[in-house]
Amino acid sequence: MAALTPSRSVFASTCKTVAQQCSRRPVAVQQLAAVPVARQVSSSSAVQQEQDASGSSSSQQPRPRWSYTPERMKGPGFSLNLVKDPRRKQWMVNSDPAKLDAFYDAFLGQGGSRMLSEETKWLAVTHKSFDYGRRGYNTRLAFLGRQIIALETTRSILTSPVLNEPIVDKYGRTPYNHAALANIDKLIYTQPLDIMDKTKIARMGIDFGLLTVMRWKPRMPEDLESSGVVVVLNSTLFAIIGAISLEKGAAVAQRIVREKILKRLGA
Repeated sequence: MAALTPSRSVFASTCKTVAQQCSRRPVAVQQLAAVPVARQVSSSSAVQQEQDASGSSSSQQPRPRWSYTPERMKGPGFSLNLVKDPRRKQWMVNSDPAKLDAFYDAFLGQGGSRMLSEETKWLAVTHKSFDYGRRGYNTRLAFLGRQIIALETTRSILTSPVLNEPIVDKYGRTPYNHAALANIDKLIYTQPLDIMDKTKIARMGIDFGLLTVMRWKPRMPEDLESSGVVVVLNSTLFAIIGAISLEKGAAVAQRIVREKILKRLGA
């Protein structure tokens, strides 16, 4: 019974508080009756403030979407991501449009910086690890670009002169030919993965300066290879091809793959 005494005291104090609140009910009703007037005044002042803000913001040029994090996507001021080494949180990315245009001109040729729109150019070089993906990322563009590059690689192998040259048999034998066998894939030594090697594609991106304009956040800035820089470079190049396909069409994207990627990879 002694253990129940604190619970009884809490129950008694709660009942007393409820009784006091019920006795003050008329005063509360009078206060609620005055609320609509106060709300009307405050709402009119808020509308005036919004109009003033819209007038001032219209005179200012809006910031591009790639250059800032949307306010509504920011957290409450603290992060649950606990980093053991604070130095790993420090990583600088490119924010100079001229530097990005120089990369596109070097990779796509003269006028390459004008092939894509401004937002798409930044989206294609933005990995999902940058800014927690709050400014958009290139995962879907990379998926589309990878399919285009794989298709063009297979097509270049099947149409290569080495594959289609006649086979001369020293015994004078001729292979069996039939119409039903015309559409069957030929047995070839070179595979698409031999040309689309991840290391070769990453090296090509580094040679054109992709690493200096790519926006991403490595897990370990002191060790980029362990952080997956090869995979990120590959996906960024794929995303550029996917972006060209969306904005300029599949024919232009296929031509870029043949002239700017496969030819440089030796296909």
